[in-house]
Amino acid sequence: MENKIKGVYLVTDRPLCIHHNLAEVVRLAALGGVSLVQLREKEADSRTFLELAKHLKEILIPFSVPLLINDRLDICLAAGADGVHLGQSDLPWWEARRILGEKVIIGLSLETKEDYFSLVQTHPNPPLDYLAVSPVFDTDTKTNTKPAWGLTGVTWLKEKTNLPIVAIGGVNESNAKAVIDAGADSLAVVSAICSAKDPKLATENLSKKFH
Repeated sequence: MENKIKGVYLVTDRPLCIHHNLAEVVRLAALGGVSLVQLREKEADSRTFLELAKHLKEILIPFSVPLLINDRLDICLAAGADGVHLGQSDLPWWEARRILGEKVIIGLSLETKEDYFSLVQTHPNPPLDYLAVSPVFDTDTKTNTKPAWGLTGVTWLKEKTNLPIVAIGGVNESNAKAVIDAGADSLAVVSAICSAKDPKLATENLSKKFH
């Protein structure tokens, strides 16, 4: 199966969209070659979340870029999104797989090595589309996280699993190459694109690190 989880992965954060609105950031990132977009909304009510999801889905369809929803299966289903990203305290991923079916993308954040061991203890070959190392570096956009994995943590997980690895947390243009070299298949970035004056250029520059 072709690995769809590679390249630059935009995780949205509306308060960090300081030069452009969210829809424009996503459109420009898509023009710049983004591989995946995850809509993350911690504060929005369900109706607003759904409207945003539908709008971003419309923007991304012409680019064939999958839209993932953070945490909310109901929003994913209602918006016709391509999948969900789940954390350790969200709905269990196996329930998400049962509800959403085999074709949707489901990614899971791992905050500690123990998270990985408990995952494979119950599911030696989990039907997931990627594992996210969270966070690689300490970052302001992800609070209440466990200690950072660091580059050695990315390499450790790469050696343990055949699933694609998404690196999130403090990833930017200056450290992107080191994270890829450590074993990341995809770089999940928030402020590096959301806060960029030129989100298209920021996405292009990050994409170049994969070559």
